[in-house]
Amino acid sequence: MPRPRAFDERQVLERAREQFWATGYAGTRMDDIAQATGLGKGSLYGAFGDKGKLFHRVFGDWCTAVVEVAEGRLTDGPDAEALDRLSGYVHLMADNTASDTERRGCLLAKGAAELAQHDPMVARRSAETMTALLALLRTEISAAQRHGDIDSAADPERLAALLLTVVRGIEAVGKAGLDAETLRNIADTALGVLPRPDGQKRLATGRSTVRENQRGAITVT
Repeated sequence: MPRPRAFDERQVLERAREQFWATGYAGTRMDDIAQATGLGKGSLYGAFGDKGKLFHRVFGDWCTAVVEVAEGRLTDGPDAEALDRLSGYVHLMADNTASDTERRGCLLAKGAAELAQHDPMVARRSAETMTALLALLRTEISAAQRHGDIDSAADPERLAALLLTVVRGIEAVGKAGLDAETLRNIADTALGVLPRPDGQKRLATGRSTVRENQRGAITVT
């Protein structure tokens, strides 16, 4: 009968995530993970497998969290509030990026950039995550169209792709050093170009006041 583990698995995964997030996959050794988690390498291998398997676990959990954050902002509301939900989500992503003063960026983007070309699991999980985000945005755009806040003649698929590109692009240019005000202006501009029905004003540039902590519990851009 196997003995119960004498460590908190979630805490170990969080510390491993922080290490991969800080130094990247190639720059992280199992010795680094052992030091960060306080576990011996034998315990790490026994519980999670090799470095690749451990990264896949961390990366998969992160991708799940990315979608969950979007679901928390973009679902379960009336059509009349769909445009506000879109605005809140886009501004939340800009605010999260602006608060990332260490410029670590998003683990999804970092992992995909480093590994997707050679790692089928990372490539597949990245694509699944982007597809899920695209579907959530498309659903909200369609809801706003039904309510008459976005031009019903516009293609919701294309508008969703535009907003997804803006959200992920904000993370990239924020990591490269653009200041917080510029990031928030990008969010305002992207929302402002959504096609409005004739006679309606452009979306006001209200900004989310929510800040998500990028340490501890997984709350992500």
